Amino acid sequence: MTIRGRSLVAALAISSVVAGPAIARSDASGEDYGRLSLSGSYLAGRLAGSLRDNASATTFFKAALRVDSKNTEVMERAFLVMLAQGDIDDAAALGERLVQLDRQHRIARLAIAVRAIKARQYQTARTQLAQSVRAPIADLTATLLAAWTAYGAGDTKSAIELLDKLQGPDWYATFRDMHAGMILDLAGQKKEAGKRLERAYKADQTALRVVESYARWLSRNGQREEALRVYATFDKAMPQHPLVVDAVETLEKDQSLPPLVRSAQDGAAEVLYGLGSALGRQGGEDLGLIYLQFALFLAPTHPLALLSLADLYETLKKPELAIEVYERIPDKSPLKRNAEIQLGLNLDLLDRTDEARAHLEALVKADPDDLEAVLALGNVLRGRKNFEDAAKVYTTGIDSIDQPERRNWMIYYFRGICLERSKEWSRAEVDFKKALELFPDQPHVLNYLGYSWIDQGINLEPGIEMIRRAVQLRPDDGYIVDSLGWAHFKLGRVDEAVAELERAIELKPDDPVINDHLGDAYWKVGRRLEAVFQWSHARDLKPEPDDLAKIETKLKHGLADEPKSKAENAKVGEGG
Repeated sequence: MTIRGRSLVAALAISSVVAGPAIARSDASGEDYGRLSLSGSYLAGRLAGSLRDNASATTFFKAALRVDSKNTEVMERAFLVMLAQGDIDDAAALGERLVQLDRQHRIARLAIAVRAIKARQYQTARTQLAQSVRAPIADLTATLLAAWTAYGAGDTKSAIELLDKLQGPDWYATFRDMHAGMILDLAGQKKEAGKRLERAYKADQTALRVVESYARWLSRNGQREEALRVYATFDKAMPQHPLVVDAVETLEKDQSLPPLVRSAQDGAAEVLYGLGSALGRQGGEDLGLIYLQFALFLAPTHPLALLSLADLYETLKKPELAIEVYERIPDKSPLKRNAEIQLGLNLDLLDRTDEARAHLEALVKADPDDLEAVLALGNVLRGRKNFEDAAKVYTTGIDSIDQPERRNWMIYYFRGICLERSKEWSRAEVDFKKALELFPDQPHVLNYLGYSWIDQGINLEPGIEMIRRAVQLRPDDGYIVDSLGWAHFKLGRVDEAVAELERAIELKPDDPVINDHLGDAYWKVGRRLEAVFQWSHARDLKPEPDDLAKIETKLKHGLADEPKSKAENAKVGEGG
C-alpha cells in the first residue's frame, strides 16, 4: 500500500508530526523514525498494528517511547506488538515495567517467565507464573510451564504434583498427562511415564503430539510393534503425515526414536506451541501468534511451531510473512517439503506466479509421485486459468496412482474442471464420474457434473437430482444453492429459480455471479426494477471482464429474449 512512493504507514507518521522534522522515505531507519513526534509515531504505530504490520508497529512504538518513556498506553501497545513480532527480550523488559503498574498483567508476567526459562532461571520463572493465573487459558499455561520449571530445577516430584492439581475441562487432562509423561520420561521414571503417556493417548488418538510422545516412548521400551500400531492408527485418520512417515521408516530400520523433548526449555516450548496452534485454529489469532512466538523464542527451529506460525499468517492474509517463516524450516526436517509447497502457493498469492510455477515445478520434478506438490502446481495453473497446462500436471499425478482411493477424488475432479474448460467434455465427464466413484456423495462433484448435464440439455433428471443432493449435503453453500437456482432457470422454472437464488444471495451477498443470476430471474418473472438493482450490484462487485460486458448490456437494454436452451427444449416435467 503506497502513496506516491511512500508507505501508507510512513505517510501517516509524516502527516502527523507536530514537532521535529518529517521523514520523506518509506524505508527510513529506526533512527529516522525516532525523529518523529510522539503523536506521529503513536498514530503510525496504531495503523501498522491494525494492518498487522508488527515490524513497522514495533519501530514506531519504540520511537514513541523514546519521546515519552512513561506513557502507559504506548508502553502497552509497544509490548503487544513486540511479542507478536517475536521481539521477546525487549517485550519482557517492557513487561517488567508494566507489572509495576499492574501486578495482575498476565501476559507481561508470562513474557518475563518465558525469558527466564530460556536463561534457565527457573525460580524467577515460577515466581512470575504463580502470579499470572486467574483465567482459564492463563491457568493452564502457567501450570504446565511451572511444572517444566520445577523439572528444570531438579524437582520432578513438585512438577508432577503441580500437574495433578490442574483443574479444568476434560481436554485439560490430555495436556496434563502428556506433559507429566514427558517429564517422568526425562527424569528416568520410565514405567510411570508410560502410564501417563498411554492415558493421554487413550484420551485422544488423533492428536499428533500425543501420538508421537507415546509411540516414541514405546519404541525405547521394547514395544516397537506397538509403536508401529499406534502410528498406523493415526495414519488412518491423517494419512501420510511427514513426521509419522519419517518415524515409521526409522522404526522399520529397527531403530528407536528419541524423546519428543530433551530439556525443560524444550518442554516449555512444546506447551506454548500446543496452546498457540490451538488458539490460532479456534479464532484466537492474536494470542495464538504471541504463544507461537514464545515457543520459537525457546526453540527457534521447532518445525511444527514454525508451520503453525506460517499457517496463522496465511489465515491473517499475510503471505509475505508466511514465506519468511517457511524459509526458516530446517532443511533436514521431514516437514521441509511441505513448507516448500506452501511457500510456492504463497508466492502465487503475491502475484509472483512465474516464481511460484518455477518453484513448484522443481518440486514436482524432484518427486513426481508427490501428489501434494502436483496438486499445488495444478491448482496454481488452474487458478490462473491455464487449464490445458493444469490438466497435464494433474495427469502426471493421476499416472502415479496405482490404486485410486477415496482421498484421490480431488485430483480427478480438478482435472475434470480443466478439461471441461478446455472444451473436452467427454474426457471431463469421465473424470467427474471417477471422482464420484471414489467419493459417491461429494457435493462439489455432484454439483459440477449435475449442472454441466443440465447446461448441455442432457441427463436432465439425474442432473437436477445431483444438484439437489449437493444442496442437501451443503445447505449453507451459496454457490451450490446458486447452481440449483440457475438449473431451474435454465429449465424454464423461473419461480423456483427466484426462490433458490434469493436464498443463495442470503448466503453469498457479495458474489457478482449470483447477483447477476438473480437479476436475470427477476427479469423473467416481470420484476424489472429489482432486476436492474441486482445487475447494478453485480456490476459493482467487480465481475470477470466477459461477465461485466454482458451485465452492462443488460443494464442498457434489459434481458434479451434468447432462443430456448437445450434444457428448456427438453420439456422436463415439474418433478425434474
